[in-house]
Amino acid sequence: MPVLLGALAGLAALTQVAWAQDQPPSPPVAPAPIAAAPIAPAAPPPAIENTGKPMLVPFQCSEEDVRSAGLACSEDDPCQIYLELAAAASAGPRILAAGNIHAEAATLYSVLLGSEDSGRTWREVHERIRAAGLDRFQFIDAENGFVSGLLLSPLPQDPFLLITHDGGKSWRPSALFTEPRIGSIVQFYFDGTKTGSLIVDRGLGSDGDRYELYESQDGGDSWGIRQTSIKPLRLKTEAAPNPDWRIRADAATKSFHIEHRGGQRWTSEAAFSVRLGLCKP
Repeated sequence: MPVLLGALAGLAALTQVAWAQDQPPSPPVAPAPIAAAPIAPAAPPPAIENTGKPMLVPFQCSEEDVRSAGLACSEDDPCQIYLELAAAASAGPRILAAGNIHAEAATLYSVLLGSEDSGRTWREVHERIRAAGLDRFQFIDAENGFVSGLLLSPLPQDPFLLITHDGGKSWRPSALFTEPRIGSIVQFYFDGTKTGSLIVDRGLGSDGDRYELYESQDGGDSWGIRQTSIKPLRLKTEAAPNPDWRIRADAATKSFHIEHRGGQRWTSEAAFSVRLGLCKP
């Protein structure tokens, strides 16, 4: 807030206060919902150097991680923590990979990795979201893209999108629902930067129709329901995986390889270790 200098500025401030006191109180404004509360890092995450061997995504579990996930980890009986990568894509020069960090019994965080130098160094390009996972990308062009996700613990619920308008350098979350709801995004597709559709599966045992079709006219910021059905719904077009990028699980090195296709040949651009270490807070 600017520092008030001089008597004239002080008089103006007092006049403004007096005017405000004469006005009727404003109605409360409800906060805008977000997909999930991100765990904000104290500092930008460090770069992960690609030395040709599977890289290790940094993870240090805490008492809160154990409590919120309902894990039974201890010094004597630690829990193994794993990385899972589900999708890869590119936006201009940037390579991206999405997935989650989990224990055997519960998902702990989402993870979104990016590289701007052909896979030589990697950073997490969005804050980890507790109990969430990310599963598929769609880029409209080199700048505008989406990745779908949901909370996975205790049940698949509260689906959301992460949205970028700068080629994956930064992302912001957009929740599908304004209150907690069971369900997951099984398909989504944007035919431009504004108009999109998606299908939600509410799961077995849901009240009413299991499948729901939603549409957005503002780039995923808000969604309106268009159709429900007890039978599976399908979009005419869906966000298909980029045919030139894939994630391959390699049993020999216990790692996920991010591979790029050139012609008929696939080349590994980076590899990340599946095992992230033990949780023994």
